[in-house]
Amino acid sequence: MTAMKKIAVFGKPGSGKSTLSQSLSSSTGIPWHALDSIAYTRNGELRERKDFDAAHQQIMTSSSWIIDGLGPLGTFFERLHAADTLIYIDLPYVQSYWLVTKRMLQGMRVNPAGWPEGSSIVKGTLRSYQMLRRSPSFWNQEFLQKLETIAQGQSLHIIRSTAQLQRFVAQHG
Repeated sequence: MTAMKKIAVFGKPGSGKSTLSQSLSSSTGIPWHALDSIAYTRNGELRERKDFDAAHQQIMTSSSWIIDGLGPLGTFFERLHAADTLIYIDLPYVQSYWLVTKRMLQGMRVNPAGWPEGSSIVKGTLRSYQMLRRSPSFWNQEFLQKLETIAQGQSLHIIRSTAQLQRFVAQHG
């Protein structure tokens, strides 16, 4: 595998993006940027779009980064084209719903990785459930075909189970 410098990690809510990104950042020293921490304020409100765009652009122009999440579609596809490594976590929906619920339960004690400090775990969980309900209209075969076209010349990893996710973390994290 070629050296990873610009890594885009993406997939449905509750798929382990932040956990994987945090592990990769720890092992490689590449700065990790969770989009939720850029898109939302401390109280969980959506940031002004111009503020998000400025923060995103600053990250994109750096020499190395790990960015996890979706964010506005224009910036998402910008990341996909700029990254040298694409990691798509495509767990089954039932598993994603369970992992969102598990994150909420754990989040009652500790703020989830990548979440803005002080944001509501309940509001964030409800937003994740809403996104999961709408996800099939985006995370589908058409997206996968587009991703495979975009990924020409890049390293593409598609992770479809928690076992594959754990192996990937063990191998690269």
